[in-house]
Amino acid sequence: MKKIFLALALLFTAFVSAQDTNNPIIEKKGNLLEATFFHDNGQVAQTGFFTKNNKLQGVWTKYDIVGKKLAVGKYNKGVKVGKWFFWSDNNLSEVDYSNNAIVTVNTWNNKSTIATRD
Repeated sequence: MKKIFLALALLFTAFVSAQDTNNPIIEKKGNLLEATFFHDNGQVAQTGFFTKNNKLQGVWTKYDIVGKKLAVGKYNKGVKVGKWFFWSDNNLSEVDYSNNAIVTVNTWNNKSTIATRD
């Protein structure tokens, strides 16, 4: 009977712990809130910061379900600014934002040639 109770207790603890991994983690860092969001499998989905007014602020990074980086960019009071980078299987795109508007886009693929000097 004790073995069954112990097994059920361990199973319940593992189940509760697995569910907790999907809850976001929010930590105060100075005047900002640092947020980490998770995929259903427990891998980190996104990390970044919020202002006290719930505006996205600073660098945000997005990851796929296995932990590969998909995007990184910067917000200023909820507005996309500066260079953002987006990765896909074969491409890297660099997108320049100004006041939430796209200014330029450059895309490279793994078939691009690189000039070298002999």
